[in-house]
Amino acid sequence: MVSNTQSTKTISLDQYGIKNAKVNYQLSPNQLHQITIDNGQGVEASSGTLAVNTGEFTGRSPKDRFIVKDEVTKDRVWWGDINIPFESDAFQKLYDKVTAYLSEKEVFVRDAYACADKNYKTNIRVINEYPWSNMFAYNMFLRPEDSELEDFKEEWLIVNAPGFMADPDVDGTRQHNFAILNFTRKIALIGGTGYTGEIKKGIFSALNFVLPVFKNTLPMHCSANVGKDGDTAIFFGLSGTGKTTLSTDPDRSLIGDDEHGWTSENTVFNFEGGCYAKVINLDAEGEPEIYNAIKKGAILENVILDDKGDVDFEDTSITQNTRVSYPIYHIDNIRQPSIGKNPKNIFFLTADAFGVLPPISKLTPSQAAYHFISGYTAKVAGTEAGVKEPVPSFSACFGAPFMPLHPTKYAEMLSKKMLDAGVNVWLVNTGWTGGPYGVGTRMKLKYTRAMINAVLNGDLGLYNYDDYHIHSVFGVAQPRSCPGVPTEVLSPRATWNDDQAYYTTAFKLSNAFRENFKQFEEYATEEIRRGGPQRYAF
Repeated sequence: MVSNTQSTKTISLDQYGIKNAKVNYQLSPNQLHQITIDNGQGVEASSGTLAVNTGEFTGRSPKDRFIVKDEVTKDRVWWGDINIPFESDAFQKLYDKVTAYLSEKEVFVRDAYACADKNYKTNIRVINEYPWSNMFAYNMFLRPEDSELEDFKEEWLIVNAPGFMADPDVDGTRQHNFAILNFTRKIALIGGTGYTGEIKKGIFSALNFVLPVFKNTLPMHCSANVGKDGDTAIFFGLSGTGKTTLSTDPDRSLIGDDEHGWTSENTVFNFEGGCYAKVINLDAEGEPEIYNAIKKGAILENVILDDKGDVDFEDTSITQNTRVSYPIYHIDNIRQPSIGKNPKNIFFLTADAFGVLPPISKLTPSQAAYHFISGYTAKVAGTEAGVKEPVPSFSACFGAPFMPLHPTKYAEMLSKKMLDAGVNVWLVNTGWTGGPYGVGTRMKLKYTRAMINAVLNGDLGLYNYDDYHIHSVFGVAQPRSCPGVPTEVLSPRATWNDDQAYYTTAFKLSNAFRENFKQFEEYATEEIRRGGPQRYAF
């Protein structure tokens, strides 16, 4: 059991250029919780949970994420709008300014690690300006035993200074906030933003480079759980598609909710020691495991509390990206250690706001590779200024902002592993049915759970021609029946009651898929290209 008390070890930060700082090392979550409240940086909700406001930034800022371009990265990273280069000299100057800023301040230091599989264990030292940021690091990274701290040597360093504002004209950043990875020095430098997700995503991005390049292991932006018979299931999906919700199942042990590796030794392991879940519209009936995990030791971000300290989970006045972080042991049914065997089923989750994709369909290997590279979901009206109707959104490998290599590198690794393991791959639409956003309704969670349970129980695992219908636009195999789901729900066309409108919209989405895929065509094999949908010339 990991200790919840403060370590008696003392450390100096002089080696990092942080001078004369008051160092709070390895404080317990209770201590960090109380210091945050005492400093006026947060309040306690009625559940005992710490509630904080992350300030100007309530989500990641992908245009302000950089990678230092040097001998290690220059010929390996897929440079562009996602992986933006930063000069080594500019990094050093900015690093020196941040460490000078933290000097003579009170700071919070935590030693932790990533990767539950001991063969891939990566030690991390986190230096935070704010106590609640350090508590987040406790929640989200794996927690070493006290005995492991005595001779702890970090492999990666995270320096997190939300109060430091860069000068773009001098420092080479786009604006005052930044998150920069230096793979040669193994430093994640974060400033100008209090959004805690930048801390965990920095290490995720680092592992997405290190594991495939140096350790022949596929990093995945996914959740995972395991059944009583040891069968592992993986859930890929972008934010808002149900990745955390659907993997948190009372009948299956949770391996992790966001970031995993799939090894050449045929195991799947969690990178993290906690969960970082969206809480918009959270309720105890629909998501009891997550709801009950919100207690003392958890951190709520950017939620609204009433006078009694109760959370209004429907209030998005600060942001739609309301969040909670909690250590994984807040979930009762977890896998210990957070490792599973080769997966038997992989689910690609999408919230299709066009309402044309089947609620569940089985993919061929070429379709699986195509949809993995595409990483489709949709934005809906109201989520961004100027969005009046559903807009297709593609994020390669269901996590492009965190993928330093070219997406086809990850897709090739996934395809080989799926083939070797004989995995079934399913496309699950957690979005709209009966019409697009504004006309139809969101797919009921109980139906999505029933479909996934049918797969995991083996009821949909075998392909028989009479049991499936091939979608005429996307070519995927949609089941004709499923236990616990009305038959009419399984056919998106039937739910529309307007064939012409349905097919017009379906071809509109299929053309968006093909237009997006043009950037990958020269790197993709003919087999992968065949996995795409039909094209219709309007």
